[in-house]
Amino acid sequence: MKIEVTEQFRNKLKRQVQYIYSDKPLAAKKFNKSIFSKIRGISVNPKINRKSIFFEDENIRDLVVKGYLIVYEILPAKDKIVVFGFYKWEEKL
Repeated sequence: MKIEVTEQFRNKLKRQVQYIYSDKPLAAKKFNKSIFSKIRGISVNPKINRKSIFFEDENIRDLVVKGYLIVYEILPAKDKIVVFGFYKWEEKL
């Protein structure tokens, strides 16, 4: 499946990477690389992650990476995955 990343997701991730970079530049680069590596991995088995806690749709999933929640939608008819949400993970969600 093709993966599409929205501008909203990119902007939120960029802000977080910049925040980390201000204190630990190398950690920021590793964090960004790790996020995109995990995103690429969902193309093989998109339903491997849990159904989203934010939506009642089986095709919207949550991927947890390094304390952050990445929300994506599986669009089987278009053979595409759209990554659109990026949130700091909190247990109380």
